Amino acid sequence: MPSSRPPRPFPPPSFADLGLAPSLLRALAERAYDRPTPIQVQAIPHLLRGRDLLGVAQTGTGKTAAFALPLLQLLAASPHPPRARAPRALVLTPTRELAAQILASFAAYGKFEPLRHAVVFGGVGQADQVHTLRRGVDVLVATPGRLLDLMAQGHVTLGSVAHFVLDEADRMLDMGFIHDVKRVIRALPAARQSLLFSATMPAPIAALARSLLRDPVRVDVAPPATTVELVTQRVHFVAKADKAALLAELLDDHRIDRALVFTRTKHGADRVARVLRKANFAVEAIHGDKSQSARVRALESFRVGDTRVLVATDIAARGIDVPGITHVFNYDVPNVPETYVHRIGRTARAGRGGVAISLCTDEERAFLRAIERTIRRTIEVAGGAVARSQEAETPRRDAVPAVAPAPRAAERGPAPSGRKRRRRRRRGPARARPGR
Repeated sequence: MPSSRPPRPFPPPSFADLGLAPSLLRALAERAYDRPTPIQVQAIPHLLRGRDLLGVAQTGTGKTAAFALPLLQLLAASPHPPRARAPRALVLTPTRELAAQILASFAAYGKFEPLRHAVVFGGVGQADQVHTLRRGVDVLVATPGRLLDLMAQGHVTLGSVAHFVLDEADRMLDMGFIHDVKRVIRALPAARQSLLFSATMPAPIAALARSLLRDPVRVDVAPPATTVELVTQRVHFVAKADKAALLAELLDDHRIDRALVFTRTKHGADRVARVLRKANFAVEAIHGDKSQSARVRALESFRVGDTRVLVATDIAARGIDVPGITHVFNYDVPNVPETYVHRIGRTARAGRGGVAISLCTDEERAFLRAIERTIRRTIEVAGGAVARSQEAETPRRDAVPAVAPAPRAAERGPAPSGRKRRRRRRRGPARARPGR
Protein backbone atom coordinates (compact mmCIF):
# COMPACT_ATOMS: atom_id res chain seq x y z
CA MET A 1 0.00 0.00 0.00
CA PRO A 2 1.59 3.34 -1.01
CA SER A 3 2.60 5.62 1.79
CA SER A 4 0.57 8.79 2.32
CA ARG A 5 3.56 10.54 3.83
CA PRO A 6 4.68 13.50 1.66
CA PRO A 7 8.14 13.22 0.10
CA ARG A 8 10.98 14.75 2.05
CA PRO A 9 12.15 18.08 0.69
CA PHE A 10 15.68 18.21 -0.59
CA PRO A 11 18.02 20.03 1.81
CA PRO A 12 19.19 23.45 0.60
CA PRO A 13 22.59 23.37 -1.07
CA SER A 14 25.74 24.27 0.80
CA PHE A 15 28.68 26.29 -0.50
CA ALA A 16 30.56 23.02 -0.97
CA ASP A 17 27.79 21.82 -3.30
CA LEU A 18 28.49 24.78 -5.59
CA GLY A 19 31.99 23.57 -6.41
CA LEU A 20 34.00 26.12 -4.45
CA ALA A 21 37.61 25.42 -3.53
CA PRO A 22 38.55 24.32 0.02
CA SER A 23 40.41 27.59 0.68
CA LEU A 24 37.26 29.60 -0.06
CA LEU A 25 35.10 27.27 2.02
CA ARG A 26 37.50 27.75 4.91
CA ALA A 27 37.23 31.54 4.63
CA LEU A 28 33.43 31.30 4.52
CA ALA A 29 33.38 29.02 7.56
CA GLU A 30 35.44 31.56 9.51
CA ARG A 31 32.72 34.12 8.83
CA ALA A 32 30.00 31.62 9.79
CA TYR A 33 28.51 31.60 6.28
CA ASP A 34 27.07 28.11 5.95
CA ARG A 35 24.27 28.46 3.38
CA PRO A 36 24.39 30.36 0.08
CA THR A 37 21.68 32.83 -0.90
CA PRO A 38 19.51 32.20 -3.99
CA ILE A 39 21.62 34.42 -6.24
CA GLN A 40 24.77 32.61 -5.11
CA VAL A 41 23.19 29.21 -5.80
CA GLN A 42 22.13 30.29 -9.28
CA ALA A 43 25.22 32.26 -10.28
CA ILE A 44 28.33 30.60 -8.86
CA PRO A 45 28.27 27.31 -10.85
CA HIS A 46 27.81 29.18 -14.15
CA LEU A 47 30.54 31.68 -13.35
CA LEU A 48 32.98 28.91 -12.43
CA ARG A 49 32.41 27.56 -15.95
CA GLY A 50 33.34 30.96 -17.42
CA ARG A 51 29.87 32.05 -18.53
CA ASP A 52 28.82 35.69 -18.85
CA LEU A 53 26.02 36.64 -16.47
CA LEU A 54 23.20 39.17 -16.21
CA GLY A 55 22.07 39.44 -12.60
CA VAL A 56 18.86 41.30 -11.74
CA ALA A 57 19.06 41.62 -7.99
CA GLN A 58 18.56 44.20 -5.29
CA THR A 59 21.17 45.20 -2.76
CA GLY A 60 21.33 42.79 0.17
CA THR A 61 20.78 39.60 -1.84
CA GLY A 62 24.40 38.44 -1.53
CA LYS A 63 25.45 39.41 -5.04
CA THR A 64 28.96 40.54 -4.01
CA ALA A 65 29.83 37.03 -2.84
CA ALA A 66 28.07 35.67 -5.92
CA PHE A 67 30.73 37.19 -8.15
CA ALA A 68 33.69 37.52 -5.77
CA LEU A 69 33.90 33.83 -4.83
CA PRO A 70 34.03 32.39 -8.38
CA LEU A 71 36.39 35.13 -9.61
CA LEU A 72 38.80 34.40 -6.78
CA GLN A 73 38.71 30.70 -7.62
CA LEU A 74 39.25 31.29 -11.35
CA LEU A 75 42.16 33.65 -10.71
CA ALA A 76 43.79 31.26 -8.22
CA ALA A 77 43.40 28.37 -10.66
CA SER A 78 45.55 30.18 -13.23
CA PRO A 79 48.38 31.61 -11.12
CA HIS A 80 50.12 34.57 -12.65
CA PRO A 81 52.60 36.94 -11.01
CA PRO A 82 50.85 40.31 -10.59
CA ARG A 83 51.93 42.72 -13.31
CA ALA A 84 52.46 46.39 -12.65
CA ARG A 85 49.44 48.51 -13.58
CA ALA A 86 47.69 45.53 -15.24
CA PRO A 87 44.90 43.92 -13.16
CA ARG A 88 43.40 40.61 -14.25
CA ALA A 89 39.93 41.32 -12.85
CA LEU A 90 38.09 44.64 -12.74
CA VAL A 91 34.98 45.49 -10.71
CA LEU A 92 33.38 48.81 -11.64
CA THR A 93 30.98 50.31 -9.09
CA PRO A 94 29.32 53.74 -8.72
CA THR A 95 30.28 54.94 -5.24
CA ARG A 96 33.31 55.07 -2.99
CA GLU A 97 31.51 53.38 -0.11
CA LEU A 98 30.41 50.43 -2.22
CA ALA A 99 33.89 50.11 -3.74
CA ALA A 100 35.44 49.90 -0.26
CA GLN A 101 32.91 47.28 0.82
CA ILE A 102 33.54 45.14 -2.26
CA LEU A 103 37.29 45.30 -1.66
CA ALA A 104 36.73 44.17 1.94
CA SER A 105 34.69 41.21 0.66
CA PHE A 106 37.43 40.14 -1.75
CA ALA A 107 39.98 40.38 1.05
CA ALA A 108 37.81 38.32 3.43
CA TYR A 109 36.82 35.59 0.97
CA GLY A 110 40.33 35.41 -0.53
CA LYS A 111 42.08 35.30 2.83
CA PHE A 112 43.79 32.01 2.02
CA GLU A 113 44.56 32.74 -1.64
CA PRO A 114 47.83 34.45 -2.69
CA LEU A 115 46.06 37.19 -4.62
CA ARG A 116 46.39 40.96 -4.41
CA HIS A 117 43.39 43.30 -4.30
CA ALA A 118 43.20 47.07 -4.55
CA VAL A 119 40.62 49.84 -4.77
CA VAL A 120 40.75 53.22 -6.52
CA PHE A 121 38.21 56.03 -6.12
CA GLY A 122 38.11 59.81 -6.08
CA GLY A 123 37.86 62.18 -3.18
CA VAL A 124 41.29 61.23 -1.85
CA GLY A 125 44.83 61.66 -3.09
CA GLN A 126 45.97 59.23 -5.76
CA ALA A 127 49.58 58.72 -4.65
CA ASP A 128 48.91 55.63 -2.51
CA GLN A 129 46.67 54.15 -5.20
CA VAL A 130 49.33 54.68 -7.87
CA HIS A 131 51.94 53.03 -5.64
CA THR A 132 49.70 50.00 -5.11
CA LEU A 133 49.03 49.65 -8.82
CA ARG A 134 52.75 49.88 -9.57
CA ARG A 135 53.36 46.86 -7.30
CA GLY A 136 50.79 44.86 -9.26
CA VAL A 137 47.28 43.67 -8.36
CA ASP A 138 45.07 40.76 -9.41
CA VAL A 139 41.70 42.34 -8.58
CA LEU A 140 40.98 46.05 -8.99
CA VAL A 141 37.77 47.61 -7.65
CA ALA A 142 37.17 51.10 -9.03
CA THR A 143 34.76 53.96 -9.53
CA PRO A 144 34.57 55.20 -13.14
CA GLY A 145 35.95 58.74 -12.73
CA ARG A 146 39.15 57.88 -10.85
CA LEU A 147 39.78 54.84 -13.04
CA LEU A 148 39.62 56.94 -16.21
CA ASP A 149 41.92 59.54 -14.65
CA LEU A 150 44.52 56.89 -13.81
CA MET A 151 44.20 55.33 -17.26
CA ALA A 152 44.78 58.73 -18.89
CA GLN A 153 47.95 59.18 -16.81
CA GLY A 154 49.25 55.72 -17.72
CA HIS A 155 49.02 54.35 -14.18
CA VAL A 156 46.69 51.50 -15.15
CA THR A 157 45.94 49.55 -18.32
CA LEU A 158 43.07 47.17 -18.94
CA GLY A 159 44.58 44.96 -21.61
CA SER A 160 45.04 42.03 -19.20
CA VAL A 161 41.52 42.04 -17.74
CA ALA A 162 40.03 38.57 -18.09
CA HIS A 163 37.03 39.13 -15.79
CA PHE A 164 34.93 42.29 -15.76
CA VAL A 165 32.07 43.07 -13.33
CA LEU A 166 29.74 46.05 -13.80
CA ASP A 167 27.91 46.43 -10.50
CA GLU A 168 24.85 48.60 -9.74
CA ALA A 169 24.44 49.41 -13.44
CA ASP A 170 21.13 51.22 -12.99
CA ARG A 171 22.67 53.54 -10.41
CA MET A 172 25.52 54.24 -12.83
CA LEU A 173 22.83 55.47 -15.21
CA ASP A 174 21.09 57.54 -12.51
CA MET A 175 24.34 59.21 -11.50
CA GLY A 176 25.31 60.12 -15.06
CA PHE A 177 28.23 57.67 -15.29
CA ILE A 178 26.97 55.65 -18.24
CA HIS A 179 29.26 57.37 -20.77
CA ASP A 180 32.27 56.83 -18.49
CA VAL A 181 31.30 53.18 -18.17
CA LYS A 182 31.23 52.82 -21.96
CA ARG A 183 34.70 54.40 -22.21
CA VAL A 184 36.02 51.83 -19.74
CA ILE A 185 34.37 48.97 -21.65
CA ARG A 186 35.98 50.12 -24.90
CA ALA A 187 39.41 49.75 -23.25
CA LEU A 188 38.79 46.11 -22.27
CA PRO A 189 40.05 43.16 -24.34
CA ALA A 190 37.45 41.37 -26.45
CA ALA A 191 38.22 37.97 -24.91
CA ARG A 192 36.94 38.24 -21.36
CA GLN A 193 34.21 37.08 -18.97
CA SER A 194 31.68 39.84 -18.29
CA LEU A 195 29.09 40.21 -15.54
CA LEU A 196 26.43 42.91 -15.17
CA PHE A 197 24.31 43.39 -12.04
CA SER A 198 21.40 45.78 -11.74
CA ALA A 199 18.43 46.09 -9.39
CA THR A 200 16.25 47.36 -12.22
CA MET A 201 16.47 47.01 -15.98
CA PRO A 202 15.59 50.30 -17.72
CA ALA A 203 15.95 50.39 -21.50
CA PRO A 204 19.47 51.95 -21.58
CA ILE A 205 20.80 49.28 -19.20
CA ALA A 206 19.14 46.49 -21.19
CA ALA A 207 20.83 47.84 -24.32
CA LEU A 208 24.18 48.04 -22.53
CA ALA A 209 23.80 44.45 -21.36
CA ARG A 210 23.16 43.26 -24.91
CA SER A 211 26.34 44.94 -26.16
CA LEU A 212 28.47 43.86 -23.20
CA LEU A 213 27.50 40.23 -22.60
CA ARG A 214 27.92 37.18 -24.79
CA ASP A 215 25.24 34.49 -24.49
CA PRO A 216 24.76 35.34 -20.80
CA VAL A 217 23.05 33.35 -18.11
CA ARG A 218 20.28 35.50 -16.64
CA VAL A 219 19.63 35.31 -12.90
CA ASP A 220 16.53 37.07 -11.54
CA VAL A 221 16.43 37.03 -7.76
CA ALA A 222 13.62 39.55 -7.48
CA PRO A 223 11.56 41.08 -10.28
CA PRO A 224 12.40 44.73 -11.00
CA ALA A 225 10.87 47.25 -8.59
CA THR A 226 9.56 44.75 -6.06
CA THR A 227 10.05 45.39 -2.35
CA VAL A 228 11.60 43.11 0.20
CA GLU A 229 8.77 40.96 1.52
CA LEU A 230 9.93 41.16 5.11
CA VAL A 231 9.71 44.96 5.25
CA THR A 232 6.68 46.36 7.08
CA GLN A 233 5.72 49.55 5.23
CA ARG A 234 3.77 52.43 6.75
CA VAL A 235 3.06 56.06 5.90
CA HIS A 236 2.33 59.08 8.08
CA PHE A 237 0.49 61.98 6.47
CA VAL A 238 1.91 65.16 7.95
CA ALA A 239 2.28 68.87 7.24
CA LYS A 240 5.72 69.84 5.92
CA ALA A 241 6.38 72.11 8.92
CA ASP A 242 5.73 69.22 11.33
CA LYS A 243 7.95 66.60 9.67
CA ALA A 244 11.01 67.12 11.84
CA ALA A 245 9.01 66.98 15.09
CA LEU A 246 7.21 63.83 13.95
CA LEU A 247 10.49 62.17 12.96
CA ALA A 248 11.99 62.91 16.38
CA GLU A 249 8.89 61.49 18.06
CA LEU A 250 9.03 58.31 15.97
CA LEU A 251 12.74 57.83 16.61
CA ASP A 252 12.14 57.99 20.35
CA ASP A 253 11.31 54.29 20.36
CA HIS A 254 13.53 51.76 22.11
CA ARG A 255 12.74 49.15 19.42
CA ILE A 256 14.72 51.16 16.87
CA ASP A 257 18.28 49.87 17.12
CA ARG A 258 19.68 51.52 14.01
CA ALA A 259 17.80 53.87 11.67
CA LEU A 260 18.62 55.21 8.20
CA VAL A 261 16.83 58.46 7.28
CA PHE A 262 16.63 59.52 3.62
CA THR A 263 16.31 63.11 2.44
CA ARG A 264 16.05 64.43 -1.10
CA THR A 265 18.80 67.07 -0.83
CA LYS A 266 22.17 67.57 0.82
CA HIS A 267 20.93 70.69 2.58
CA GLY A 268 17.95 68.73 3.86
CA ALA A 269 20.20 66.01 5.27
CA ASP A 270 22.25 68.55 7.23
CA ARG A 271 19.12 70.31 8.50
CA VAL A 272 17.47 67.08 9.72
CA ALA A 273 20.71 66.01 11.42
CA ARG A 274 20.90 69.35 13.25
CA VAL A 275 17.32 69.05 14.48
CA LEU A 276 17.87 65.50 15.75
CA ARG A 277 21.18 66.42 17.35
CA LYS A 278 19.46 69.20 19.31
CA ALA A 279 16.98 66.58 20.50
CA ASN A 280 19.91 64.54 21.89
CA PHE A 281 19.96 61.82 19.26
CA ALA A 282 23.29 60.28 18.27
CA VAL A 283 23.14 61.21 14.57
CA GLU A 284 25.43 61.83 11.60
CA ALA A 285 24.76 62.93 8.02
CA ILE A 286 26.44 61.84 4.80
CA HIS A 287 26.10 63.33 1.33
CA GLY A 288 28.18 64.33 -1.67
CA ASP A 289 29.50 67.56 -0.15
CA LYS A 290 31.08 65.71 2.77
CA SER A 291 34.74 64.82 2.47
CA GLN A 292 35.63 61.18 1.96
CA SER A 293 37.20 60.95 5.41
CA ALA A 294 34.07 62.44 7.02
CA ARG A 295 31.85 59.99 5.18
CA VAL A 296 34.01 57.04 6.20
CA ARG A 297 33.99 58.16 9.84
CA ALA A 298 30.22 58.66 9.86
CA LEU A 299 29.57 55.29 8.23
CA GLU A 300 31.92 53.46 10.60
CA SER A 301 30.31 55.13 13.62
CA PHE A 302 26.93 53.98 12.33
CA ARG A 303 28.24 50.48 11.65
CA VAL A 304 29.64 49.94 15.16
CA GLY A 305 26.59 51.47 16.85
CA ASP A 306 28.05 54.70 18.23
CA THR A 307 25.67 56.54 15.90
CA ARG A 308 22.08 55.33 16.11
CA VAL A 309 20.67 57.47 13.28
CA LEU A 310 22.30 58.13 9.90
CA VAL A 311 20.76 60.78 7.62
CA ALA A 312 21.70 60.37 3.97
CA THR A 313 20.91 61.36 0.42
CA ASP A 314 20.26 58.60 -2.09
CA ILE A 315 23.59 58.90 -3.89
CA ALA A 316 25.62 58.92 -0.67
CA ALA A 317 23.69 55.94 0.69
CA ARG A 318 24.12 53.82 -2.42
CA GLY A 319 26.14 50.77 -1.48
CA ILE A 320 25.68 51.10 2.27
CA ASP A 321 25.45 47.52 3.50
CA VAL A 322 25.32 47.86 7.27
CA PRO A 323 23.83 44.88 9.11
CA GLY A 324 21.23 45.50 11.78
CA ILE A 325 19.37 48.46 10.23
CA THR A 326 15.94 47.98 11.80
CA HIS A 327 14.18 51.04 10.37
CA VAL A 328 14.31 53.13 7.21
CA PHE A 329 12.62 56.54 7.25
CA ASN A 330 11.69 58.37 4.06
CA TYR A 331 11.79 61.91 5.39
CA ASP A 332 11.16 62.99 1.79
CA VAL A 333 9.04 60.65 -0.32
CA PRO A 334 11.12 59.91 -3.45
CA ASN A 335 9.72 61.02 -6.81
CA VAL A 336 11.07 57.87 -8.53
CA PRO A 337 9.43 54.61 -7.37
CA GLU A 338 12.59 52.56 -7.94
CA THR A 339 14.41 54.84 -5.52
CA TYR A 340 11.87 53.88 -2.84
CA VAL A 341 12.64 50.21 -3.52
CA HIS A 342 16.36 50.82 -3.13
CA ARG A 343 15.83 52.76 0.10
CA ILE A 344 13.68 50.25 1.95
CA GLY A 345 15.97 47.43 0.84
CA ARG A 346 18.50 48.70 3.38
CA THR A 347 16.56 46.93 6.12
CA ALA A 348 15.22 43.36 6.41
CA ARG A 349 18.57 41.80 5.53
CA ALA A 350 19.60 38.17 6.06
CA GLY A 351 16.04 36.99 6.68
CA ARG A 352 15.31 39.50 9.42
CA GLY A 353 12.31 41.80 9.45
CA GLY A 354 12.46 45.54 9.05
CA VAL A 355 10.26 48.63 9.04
CA ALA A 356 10.04 51.39 6.42
CA ILE A 357 8.18 54.57 7.41
CA SER A 358 7.41 57.42 5.01
CA LEU A 359 6.49 60.97 6.03
CA CYS A 360 4.18 62.22 3.29
CA THR A 361 2.92 65.77 2.74
CA ASP A 362 0.01 66.77 0.51
CA GLU A 363 2.52 67.75 -2.19
CA GLU A 364 4.06 64.25 -2.10
CA ARG A 365 0.85 62.23 -2.43
CA ALA A 366 1.34 61.84 -6.18
CA PHE A 367 4.77 60.30 -5.52
CA LEU A 368 3.15 57.89 -3.04
CA ARG A 369 0.53 56.85 -5.60
CA ALA A 370 3.27 56.12 -8.15
CA ILE A 371 5.15 54.02 -5.60
CA GLU A 372 2.03 52.00 -4.75
CA ARG A 373 1.34 51.34 -8.44
CA THR A 374 4.92 50.21 -8.97
CA ILE A 375 5.16 47.87 -5.97
CA ARG A 376 1.56 46.68 -6.56
CA ARG A 377 0.48 47.11 -2.99
CA THR A 378 -1.18 49.75 -0.86
CA ILE A 379 0.96 51.14 1.94
CA GLU A 380 -0.64 51.05 5.36
CA VAL A 381 -1.37 54.35 7.06
CA ALA A 382 0.06 54.47 10.58
CA GLY A 383 -2.76 53.71 12.98
CA GLY A 384 -4.11 50.67 11.15
CA ALA A 385 -6.00 52.24 8.25
CA VAL A 386 -5.14 51.80 4.61
CA ALA A 387 -4.00 54.60 2.30
CA ARG A 388 -6.36 54.54 -0.66
CA SER A 389 -4.32 57.33 -2.15
CA GLN A 390 -4.75 56.04 -5.67
CA GLU A 391 -8.54 56.38 -5.63
CA ALA A 392 -8.49 60.11 -6.35
CA GLU A 393 -5.93 62.31 -7.99
CA THR A 394 -6.44 65.08 -5.42
CA PRO A 395 -7.81 63.51 -2.23
CA ARG A 396 -9.23 65.83 0.39
CA ARG A 397 -7.18 66.36 3.51
CA ASP A 398 -9.85 64.54 5.53
CA ALA A 399 -10.13 61.63 3.08
CA VAL A 400 -7.44 59.59 4.85
CA PRO A 401 -6.69 59.15 8.52
CA ALA A 402 -4.33 61.88 9.63
CA VAL A 403 -1.60 61.65 12.21
CA ALA A 404 -1.60 64.49 14.68
CA PRO A 405 1.73 66.34 14.54
CA ALA A 406 4.06 65.60 17.39
CA PRO A 407 4.08 68.31 20.05
CA ARG A 408 6.95 70.73 19.80
CA ALA A 409 9.60 70.56 22.46
CA ALA A 410 8.41 73.79 24.07
CA GLU A 411 4.87 72.39 24.40
CA ARG A 412 5.83 69.09 25.99
CA GLY A 413 6.68 70.60 29.36
CA PRO A 414 9.41 69.32 31.64
CA ALA A 415 9.66 65.55 31.93
CA PRO A 416 10.49 63.83 35.20
CA SER A 417 14.22 63.49 35.54
CA GLY A 418 14.16 59.68 35.62
CA ARG A 419 12.06 59.52 32.44
CA LYS A 420 14.35 62.00 30.72
CA ARG A 421 17.41 59.93 31.55
CA ARG A 422 15.77 56.77 30.23
CA ARG A 423 14.78 58.52 26.99
CA ARG A 424 18.30 59.81 26.44
CA ARG A 425 19.73 56.35 27.00
CA ARG A 426 17.40 55.01 24.32
CA ARG A 427 18.42 57.75 21.92
CA GLY A 428 22.11 57.09 22.30
CA PRO A 429 24.95 59.21 23.63
CA ALA A 430 24.68 62.92 23.00
CA ARG A 431 27.21 64.18 20.52
CA ALA A 432 29.42 67.09 21.43
CA ARG A 433 28.96 70.12 19.22
CA PRO A 434 31.92 71.29 17.14
CA GLY A 435 34.22 73.58 19.02
CA ARG A 436 33.45 72.14 22.44
